[in-house]
Amino acid sequence: MKLALDAMGGDYAPSSIVQGAIQAVQEYDFDIVLVGDEKAVQEELAKEKFSSPKITIKHTSQVVDMSEAPSLVLRQKKDASVRVAIDLVRSGEAQAVVSAGNSGVTMALSQLLLGRIQGVDRVAIAVQMPTLKGRSILIDAGANVDCKPNHLFQFAIMGEAYASVIMGLPKPKIGLLSIGEEDAKGNNLTKESFKLLGRLGENFIGNVEGKDLFKGKADVVVCDGFVGNIALKIAEGVVEAATLMIKSEIRKRPLSWLGYFCMKPSLQIFKKKMDYAEHGGAPLLGLNNISIISHGRSSPKAIKNALKIAAELSEKRLAHTMAEELGKKMTQGAYVVNKN
Repeated sequence: MKLALDAMGGDYAPSSIVQGAIQAVQEYDFDIVLVGDEKAVQEELAKEKFSSPKITIKHTSQVVDMSEAPSLVLRQKKDASVRVAIDLVRSGEAQAVVSAGNSGVTMALSQLLLGRIQGVDRVAIAVQMPTLKGRSILIDAGANVDCKPNHLFQFAIMGEAYASVIMGLPKPKIGLLSIGEEDAKGNNLTKESFKLLGRLGENFIGNVEGKDLFKGKADVVVCDGFVGNIALKIAEGVVEAATLMIKSEIRKRPLSWLGYFCMKPSLQIFKKKMDYAEHGGAPLLGLNNISIISHGRSSPKAIKNALKIAAELSEKRLAHTMAEELGKKMTQGAYVVNKN
């Protein structure tokens, strides 16, 4: 298997990207094409004193900034590293693509070059969230800020397929993120979506609240991208703030160090569960191929794990599974409220 990796995407590119690629090929059985400025990539490989036929370079002359608009890149940057990386998947030269660069551009180019699965109106970002019972899927985590009920219906089906492939759950529980558990709670979008999701049968457990995200009440939590991205960013911020608060309080009280050292193994396990680098990236669901969006601040470890998930999703034919599930369930009401 060969994976395309945008070597110039992210806040710490190409250094962290190249280091992550090296770690990946040392641990896993796949090849990587580093797409970007050949001189810069070669310099990073030289710094790491690494040479292997498992890593090759595809030279490109352009780089996409984190602030650039997708429309501008589409018109003026046909040799951008992220575009060429995605095009390698489209042509069949690679089986999946990973980028820690501009997520809006990655999403737009992925849809343009890879295409959406038949029946999918909007692609969605699926993020794995830690819970008391293991992990859950939050979808959409930021791809679509304005949605209609049929979009959330599709997100639910895609999230269900993703949970089945990744977590091995035969019947994932699906919840709709709202402001209350009661059927009538929420805004017009959630109320209408609730009616539509009910057609999925017993897998749909109804509304879930923000406090339920980490309890594992639902295996798949569905929402529009505006709400989902805020929920994701709040979760990331709470973890960072809590870590700093704990360290600050320990420094104030010398005897607290004794408790800290006793709890250190448990704290390390907690940190690992909450660390986004453990999963590295989130897939764009609804595409005909695998495209992974990684955090702009991705470390080498995060890039390594993003490549791992990209390979796993390709091997398990996620896009094919999703197309089958959508084909089965779209007749259950996906377009009933499409024009509302």
